[in-house]
Amino acid sequence: MTTLGRGRQPGGTHLVENQPDWRVDVDEYALNQPLVEAVAAFGAPWADDGLHEVGTHVGTREFQHDAQLAHQHPPVAHTFDRWGFRLDEVEYDDSYHRVIAAAVAAGAHTSAWADPKPGAAVARAAAFMLFAQIEPGHACPISMTHAAVASLKDSPWIADEWLPRLYSRTYEPRLLPPDQKPGALVGMAMTEKQGGSDVRANTTTGVNVSGHSYQLTGHKWFCSAPMSDAFLVLAQTRRGSTDEGLSCLFVPRLVAHGERNVFRIQRLKDKVGNRSNASAEIEFDGTVGALVGEPGRGVRTIIEMVQRTRLDCVLGTAAGMRQSVAEAVWHARQRRAFGSLLIDQPAMTAVLADLALEAEAAMLMGMRLAQAFEADATPEDVAFRRLATPVSKYWVCKRGPHHAYEAMECLGGNGYIESFPLGRRFREQPVMAIWEGSGNVIALDVLRALARDPESADAVRAEIEAAAGVHPLLDEHNRRTLSLLHAVTHADLDVAQSQARRLTEALALSLQASVMVRHAPRVGAEAFIGARFGDDRGWQYGVLPHGTDAAAIVARH
Repeated sequence: MTTLGRGRQPGGTHLVENQPDWRVDVDEYALNQPLVEAVAAFGAPWADDGLHEVGTHVGTREFQHDAQLAHQHPPVAHTFDRWGFRLDEVEYDDSYHRVIAAAVAAGAHTSAWADPKPGAAVARAAAFMLFAQIEPGHACPISMTHAAVASLKDSPWIADEWLPRLYSRTYEPRLLPPDQKPGALVGMAMTEKQGGSDVRANTTTGVNVSGHSYQLTGHKWFCSAPMSDAFLVLAQTRRGSTDEGLSCLFVPRLVAHGERNVFRIQRLKDKVGNRSNASAEIEFDGTVGALVGEPGRGVRTIIEMVQRTRLDCVLGTAAGMRQSVAEAVWHARQRRAFGSLLIDQPAMTAVLADLALEAEAAMLMGMRLAQAFEADATPEDVAFRRLATPVSKYWVCKRGPHHAYEAMECLGGNGYIESFPLGRRFREQPVMAIWEGSGNVIALDVLRALARDPESADAVRAEIEAAAGVHPLLDEHNRRTLSLLHAVTHADLDVAQSQARRLTEALALSLQASVMVRHAPRVGAEAFIGARFGDDRGWQYGVLPHGTDAAAIVARH
């Protein structure tokens, strides 16, 4: 990668000036003051040195170039070899392998499981966000491997052999027998053509062969990261003449003696974004899988796994918001228009400040959730995460695309050009809102949490009330929100479902305001509350309460 640099261009027609420097060779962690403060506030100050190393690595020109290359050269499926034999492999650009190898080496996947000391989940969340800020596609298998441990750890016939590989910090991209791979990654293949999020409608079957071993027949409409070493799959299982119901199975790519399992890659999805990461349509035909958990309890087996991938959707969206803010502020600090720097023009400063507030609130909510997933989490935190995770996933991820678009505007025409990263980010953000349950699915899960785990409502209520009395606008919003919460929990099903989105949004804003009040500077917390709950509230960025010191908010970014 070369650049002509600045100055007079070939031919002598003009000087290139008033264009910001490339935003490379920086420490992304050090420049993200809100994240540095959050890591300490939520219990992981010991992780600072390692996070500075990650921040410096992902901030290099080389890493950022790899992120660009991985999207410019997306994966390619090789279904057959030249002689017509089934191959079923996906070829990735070398840039992608370098990115994911760095993330694995830093423990962005399973470090919180491998060494579950206090603050480990928060430290892992911060590392995950730093990598996802620059290259989001690889975060999919990183997240799935992290989440899969929650489902596998209670099945020793799998866990004893596989968890040490998942905990490894060595990445090996080749398809090798498990005993020849020092590390491994796990993908997922849950949804089917006819069901989508309604996994109970799945038709893939698994017939018990012996013990925990089953043979699978069927298909999956979306298989994430198809070159992973193993997959978690849902299938309708049968043992003898007994139908067991929907079960979770562990499907390795290679079986005994290094033979390839039947894992037919039909084609790769041509996705709007997330292009560095492959998503495939696959078929099973006598495919070998091992039962995870209890037969017929597949949904229960994957609940904690899904909670963690939803957490990572929040973290991934917050990482994308951080990239958008960082690029927009960098541009505004160096670009002049109409006689002054953009950063000094009140209209632009207000937009940047509002974008920064949204990003900080999303990040703080993600870090608070990560804290609730610590190995030593209190019973109150376990209850809190059951409800707060879908609430946050719904709202933070839904805000991502709008946030990315507004940041693109800050760069003007450059924001719409592929050689800048924000176009890629704009296409990326919607996947976080769709993956692991789109809006209605998540809102209905909020209702399920309220019905099945009443203590989760108590925990979220306590979190909201921790900010009581700080600001009258917030107090009024919280009063209305808790009143709506009570009404919905006592309503019949049709009424509750019709209000599910409204309740979920209100709870999310209450939780975000609560963490902002407790962990952000006062100027930022008050501006966030005024912009979201004041008389001028709305979703047009840049409308801040009168008298807000927008420059002070932007200065932290």
